[in-house]
Amino acid sequence: MSAMQAILVEDEDALRLATSQTLELGGFTVQACASAEQALPLLRADYGGVVVTDVRLPGRSGLELLEQVVALDAELPVIVVTGHGDVSMAVAAMRSGAYDFIEKPFAAERLQETVRRAQERRALVLENRALRAQRALHPDLPDLVGRSDAIERVKVMIRNVAPAAVDVLIHGQTGTGKEVVARLLHAASGRKGQFVAINCGALPESVFESEIFGHEAGAFTGAQKRRIGKLEYANGGTVFLDEIESMPMALQVKLLRVLQERRLERLGGNDSIALDCRVVAATKTDLLQLAAQGLFREDLYYRIGVVSLELPRLRDRPDDIPLLLAHFVQDAAARFQRPVPAWSAQQMAQWQAAEWPGNVRELRNFAERLVLGVAQMPAATAATGAAAGMAPADAANAPHAEPSGPSLPQQVDQFERELIVRALEAVDGNVALAADHLAVPRKTLYDKLKKYQIGTGRK
Repeated sequence: MSAMQAILVEDEDALRLATSQTLELGGFTVQACASAEQALPLLRADYGGVVVTDVRLPGRSGLELLEQVVALDAELPVIVVTGHGDVSMAVAAMRSGAYDFIEKPFAAERLQETVRRAQERRALVLENRALRAQRALHPDLPDLVGRSDAIERVKVMIRNVAPAAVDVLIHGQTGTGKEVVARLLHAASGRKGQFVAINCGALPESVFESEIFGHEAGAFTGAQKRRIGKLEYANGGTVFLDEIESMPMALQVKLLRVLQERRLERLGGNDSIALDCRVVAATKTDLLQLAAQGLFREDLYYRIGVVSLELPRLRDRPDDIPLLLAHFVQDAAARFQRPVPAWSAQQMAQWQAAEWPGNVRELRNFAERLVLGVAQMPAATAATGAAAGMAPADAANAPHAEPSGPSLPQQVDQFERELIVRALEAVDGNVALAADHLAVPRKTLYDKLKKYQIGTGRK
């Protein structure tokens, strides 16, 4: 994540100093201001941090500052600090678009955690905007979306390897983005030739050699004119050999010779043609294991794997799912001319716990169904199913069951209402503490109190 920043607005000198130190101990760079007027020049639409402001200030109030921030950028998180029991101010702040509010006096850990969550939200928003801006400038360039350590390592590898004239082997499960990485390697290489993708598993063996190496007129029955093969067409560029484990053994020998000599001969021809193309191969299997079984040439493996690049599974980087889903949903909503759907924190937690056997490709398809309003919950892990009180088989069969008694939405509402009532009873009606225990924003809890007509018992 980028550097954590906060603008703090507090008119009491001692409290401003103490709050600044608390945030700095939490890893934030703090710009402390004594008034809203002093803070305003520091704010801009691309500000990468969080605003923390007292609600009662000399001159413009914290609520007035909040209104100006929302007008500048509605997705810039503002945390409002209110006096103890100042419920009306807190409600007004949440209705005006505050990210959250904190009551005085507050624990240092409570402030740090709230501001850290807001910073994570801000980083997510800004990265998503940057991705959309990049897409607008380079609409044909694919996106490698994510901030996890695993994806950051892949991005660093692409930057380091792309300019070098070495062949690359990409290993990853179906849907992890092997072709995306290959295209990014080509784009960052500076090579002026074409990017040519070949799915080795989709080509019949009878036409494989002609497709890859080309042929001269009369080389075989039906070869009425010369054909330039994929390798030659990619001269000056990059050729992407997907599912290279499917390449017939006889052609593996010929490919190895071409890669060693960087020259080829068309089928039925005698001319040796110089070749200047980078080869990026991809596989979802262990090629060395295949080589041990005699199903892949070991010498070809070492020739194409000068640099090896491992792509992580989606379930191994769950923290990237919110950013990926937001990115895919934005893209699908624009293509289908549909509104961007909303989701709850509980839904996102379920999605982050799902298996996603189809990896990023499956998530992208799920995002499209979400926009179209026909999405079903992806396959859950055993832990997720147990948490929901439903076995995987039950979850799969549930949509086909005959309705009896209350509908699922009615049962969910009833269960949610009971949880909220219990949480309020446990904290003597304190909405702020109940929201913390339920791990939801206070505004969300206030909305649900109104929806379910639940009283707090407090005056």
